[in-house]
Amino acid sequence: MPSFPSPFGSDDGDLFDGYDEFVPDHVPRPGEFLEPHDLLTGADHVAFHRLTRDCFEDRKVYDMTFNYNLARLNLDTRHTSAGYRYAVERDDGGDAVEAADVDRVLRAEFTPTTPFCPQTHTLTIGSFRAWNGLTDRHEYDLVRVRAAPMHQQSEAINERLVELEEGYLETGDVTADPEGGTETGSNPTERAMGTEGPSRGSTDAPF
Repeated sequence: MPSFPSPFGSDDGDLFDGYDEFVPDHVPRPGEFLEPHDLLTGADHVAFHRLTRDCFEDRKVYDMTFNYNLARLNLDTRHTSAGYRYAVERDDGGDAVEAADVDRVLRAEFTPTTPFCPQTHTLTIGSFRAWNGLTDRHEYDLVRVRAAPMHQQSEAINERLVELEEGYLETGDVTADPEGGTETGSNPTERAMGTEGPSRGSTDAPF
């Protein structure tokens, strides 16, 4: 079975910030999904992003273009406006989750490297399933995921993420797939597998 390279060590380490660093100029600007809420910065952002690295490693959420753990995109100095930003959801935030068993919610907004990134659909779904399938590792009852509006298909992708979120809240199953899901094209991971060969990833990826 092909395996993924480890994101914890690399010969090109000088191109990446460290997982213990928060460099404001090297992270995406928070978008509309995060703006009314309590944005994670500094040590709070670093702590959750380190946890994200471990969750993504466990669930094999990998960027197939760069062939590394998606959490590493935040640290890649060649793409300083790409990656994830996080905010703790406020109860008065407009579209806050109202569910009996959900007290603490984190919002995560993904900004891809380009508006045409073909992996955004797959990566955001994989992220949602990783965070919410491993809730024992963090303090949040739910992690809500959205693609930044700069992506050309963000509306369709986010509709799909809302459906998955609703399915998860109803069933407790991160793989719940409600009927009538929004289609945004073929699975970009499968396209990458077919064109790049086995070194680009594993057919065991959970998304």
